[in-house]
Amino acid sequence: MKFVRADGEFDVDDYRYACQVTITAQEILVDNASYPTPRIEENSHRFRPLGLGYANLGALLMSRGLAYDSDEGRNFAAALTAIMTAEAYRQSAVIARDHGGPFLEYEENEEPFLKVIGMHRDAAYGTAADGVPNDMLHASRAIFDETLALGRAHGYRNAQISLLAPTGTIAFMMDCDTTGVEPDIALIKYKKLVGEGFLKIVNQTVPSALKKLGYSADQVEEILAYVNDRETIEGAPHVRPEHLPVFDCAFKPRNGERSIHYMGHVRMMGAIQPFLSGAISKTVNMPENATAEEIEQVYLEGWKRGLKAIAIYRDNSKRSQPLMTGKKKDAGAAEAEALATIEQLRKQLAAAQADAALPHRRRLPSERTAVTHKFDIAGHEGYITVGLYPDGQPGEIFLKMAKEGSTVSGLMDTFATTVSVALQYGVPLRDLVNKFAHVRFEPSGFTGNQEIPIAKSIVDYIFRWLGSRFLSPEDKAMLGLIDRSAVVAEPPASGSASAPYASSAGSWSPAADPAPAVQATEPRGDEPTASVAVEKAAAESTTEQSGSKTGNEVRDELTVLAKNGNGHAKVASGNGGGGSAITLSLGTTNVAFKIQEDAPSCAECGSIMVRNGSCYKCLNCGSTSGCS
Repeated sequence: MKFVRADGEFDVDDYRYACQVTITAQEILVDNASYPTPRIEENSHRFRPLGLGYANLGALLMSRGLAYDSDEGRNFAAALTAIMTAEAYRQSAVIARDHGGPFLEYEENEEPFLKVIGMHRDAAYGTAADGVPNDMLHASRAIFDETLALGRAHGYRNAQISLLAPTGTIAFMMDCDTTGVEPDIALIKYKKLVGEGFLKIVNQTVPSALKKLGYSADQVEEILAYVNDRETIEGAPHVRPEHLPVFDCAFKPRNGERSIHYMGHVRMMGAIQPFLSGAISKTVNMPENATAEEIEQVYLEGWKRGLKAIAIYRDNSKRSQPLMTGKKKDAGAAEAEALATIEQLRKQLAAAQADAALPHRRRLPSERTAVTHKFDIAGHEGYITVGLYPDGQPGEIFLKMAKEGSTVSGLMDTFATTVSVALQYGVPLRDLVNKFAHVRFEPSGFTGNQEIPIAKSIVDYIFRWLGSRFLSPEDKAMLGLIDRSAVVAEPPASGSASAPYASSAGSWSPAADPAPAVQATEPRGDEPTASVAVEKAAAESTTEQSGSKTGNEVRDELTVLAKNGNGHAKVASGNGGGGSAITLSLGTTNVAFKIQEDAPSCAECGSIMVRNGSCYKCLNCGSTSGCS
């Protein structure tokens, strides 16, 4: 638009001069610019590529009364681009003649380079005359003739000379209505600002276009008032239907239906690509309802027309876009709706958090799997029935002991109900086992269950069984629940008494050369010691029968005596200092028993008692638990 004269015609001479000056300035900058990488710098010095382009083509076509998607508009744009590239190459040849010669790699590429310039010239001669002023058409051809002749004689200073950049926001800073080769987005559009808010941008080319089309000043004023109010020219007074394509834009206006067909963008790019060294950075604007097949056709059409690059944008495909056809009430309504949605979500979140703080009972399904276990503690028989959730975790327990109506039965029913409700309200089984395991009261004693051989009480047995049955191995290890059902694969290793027996296929047999089980040492005060006595007769009998006894039979013959006092024998390797722990090997699992784990408090002074044989004594006041 800067080269449009007062009479509305394009000034070709000023345009050519601007191309000469700009190319010269860009050529000077090649040796004075900084580059992001050494490789780019080397390439720039060897080929000296430049990039001359223009902006505001859409506004120029509108001001001349030419529709963007028309043969006349494409012919004008082709001639305009041909003049720019031809004049830029002509100036590059002049610089090569007068200042430094062609670029370094020109000699190697001279033949194909001159062929490309010839193709540019042939395309200029092939441009149709419809819509193109005679001086422009003649200049586009004559300049290429001169450019080719100069190049053959002196070469070219630059390997690349022109392309079309998107210009973007820079175009608005240059007071352009359109960017690069783009048409206008809309006659009235809104640019979204970084700090929120919108900038209303009104096309300033409409008045000159209306005058070019022959409308009077009064008619122009009425039409502009309608456009400002309705944000579209469709339906404006005095506007003839045949003139509406001149004002078509990339997107549909707020209150209109017309827009440039997406293939119109591809056709415009195809018209000007033959006159550019590089590619065209331009968006093919497609409607929101565009299909994948339509997008495919755009790429294929671009390939057929020889485009070096193409980009697709589907309207509203992004959450926000910098330019929109209208801020309007819809945007405010959408923003208000979004805020209302956010507020509703906040309320739902607050309600969910408040509800989560309340206790929730997870009931079992009407039909559930259950496990029943029979136990016997010192002659007191009972049954534990555990109802399971679908994931296999316990959700309720039933305890059956003694006759219905008895005190024990009532207590067990009540206790089972309490535990069941606790489980259904989410109390972890691990915590319940941790609290109730090892509770001591009568009845207690042997159980006949090798996993829990001795129970301190009914409650102790119930929770140790629940833990061993339903807790993970990690939780069982932390709570001291031991899986004694594992078969001992090997006899105890060093650190405990070495028994003269070796295992084979799950059975026990005497070892070939048994090591001495006990080594005499000097006593160490009151250090606890251990001695192992093996009945030799049983071992010899086993050998004579040339068979092997089971692990239980050998255990019956193997007696471990633990003494707390001044012993006269100890384990060969000791226990590492005589601490109050005994380490056993159960299968591949090493288990440490802390013998003070369940020590009671003293009934006299309240201090924690220590084990004294099978009973406990208080080191503070000297009282015992019953057997001194």
